[in-house]
Amino acid sequence: MNRLAKTVDKVKNYPKWILSFVIGRTVRFVGTAGISFEEMTTETVIASIENKAKIRNHIGQVHAGAMILLAETATGMLVGMNIEDHKIPLIKSIKTNFVRRSQGGIRAVATITEEQKQLMKTQDKGEILIAVSVTDETQQVPIECEMLWAWITKK
Repeated sequence: MNRLAKTVDKVKNYPKWILSFVIGRTVRFVGTAGISFEEMTTETVIASIENKAKIRNHIGQVHAGAMILLAETATGMLVGMNIEDHKIPLIKSIKTNFVRRSQGGIRAVATITEEQKQLMKTQDKGEILIAVSVTDETQQVPIECEMLWAWITKK
């Protein structure tokens, strides 16, 4: 179990806002955007963002950049929960298609396979596509994302 997974394990029995607060203090942009973490395990990360004025666009929906940030954060935390402490996770590529206008808040669910987890444990360098589903308050999909994460060993 790496440092991030140990930290998450320590706060799992506290109110859910504690985890979001701890991560938001560590990753400042996540805190500034107001991302909340509903679940963080080594298999799944569920994060959400409310449709608040500070992250709204000109038509009243969650800004495109905030939606991408949410998907990147959920997938990045999932990689972070699984990567060994002597390795560095790096986002390599983000591909996003905007398929419909969002309504209300946004939720991202990132998942990882056992094979992907094993690759991160056994290879010093590599890359994987992390699956992420982004939905709005109507359970519709406003964006489709493909997040390619890489890792290298620390020097």
